Amino acid sequence: MSKGLISIVVPCYNEEKTINLFMTEISKIEKEMKEAFNVNFEYIFVDDGSKDTTATILKELEQKISNFNYILLSRNFGKESALYAGLKASKGDYVAVMDVDLQDPPELLKEMYTSIINEDYDCAATRRTTRKGEPIIRSICARMFYKLINKISTTEIVDGARDYRLMKRNMVDAILSVSEYNRFSKGIFSWVGFKTKWLEYVNKERAAGETKWSFWKLFIYSLDGIVAFTTAPLAISSVLGLAFCIIAFIMIIFFLVKTLMYGDPVVGFPTLIGTILLVSGVQLFCLGIHGQYIAKTYLETKNRPIYIVKEKSNKLQKD
Repeated sequence: MSKGLISIVVPCYNEEKTINLFMTEISKIEKEMKEAFNVNFEYIFVDDGSKDTTATILKELEQKISNFNYILLSRNFGKESALYAGLKASKGDYVAVMDVDLQDPPELLKEMYTSIINEDYDCAATRRTTRKGEPIIRSICARMFYKLINKISTTEIVDGARDYRLMKRNMVDAILSVSEYNRFSKGIFSWVGFKTKWLEYVNKERAAGETKWSFWKLFIYSLDGIVAFTTAPLAISSVLGLAFCIIAFIMIIFFLVKTLMYGDPVVGFPTLIGTILLVSGVQLFCLGIHGQYIAKTYLETKNRPIYIVKEKSNKLQKD
């Protein structure tokens, strides 16, 4: 008798070079876990509007592998949307989220499963102990981001945390209940709670292909995380405004007293220009912060779907 179904959710975007490599490795783990724990697997690959032959490869695998499923989105909605689509389609008692580039070691699934079964955890998640292979600037900025968001947010996000994790069904259902349009999964995983065991591993490079995450995309993604899980920037902008009001009032008093007592006229054109530019810059910075929150609110109130399905495998259509 089977001891449960494990759903493997894999978002894909232009991953024609890695899909078959991934299936070769994960199939070995599936066989080992079926023999050791008597569990079954189901695969749910979500193609996030790829422009290469990713969709064709997924359709071919669906014909060859009985427990293989695919979902094709109508366009590129982003990894967060693809991840949500995969979680929603999953039926497993346990659900694993993995990247197809093999940077998430499939062999860790065995330890994840035993941690949940034997140690009463709701989730077994992974974090990288190093960022070997990444550009130095990207690594420094990533560490700064984790330090910053953990200081200004009440939701703790573990430094080096990956999306790669195995979760019980009740945790997956809780994540699906957070149906916000602007998604930051690392924060959502933490926000819903549940008892989590962290497994550490050394960073691995992609098996093939190139990363889809440029520095700019990661920067925007980090801003989404900050806006989604803290309102501290709004408080900071208010404090800056108050501080500059106080400084301006003190300067007015200072120059007034100086002129009345010493007859020294206020001079210094460069100083005046510099002050105006500084204050204007702070105002625009604060306005930008407010604009980010207003923009996110605007997108949420539109109530647009998180993703749109173009096509999915026959087995999923029957559900």
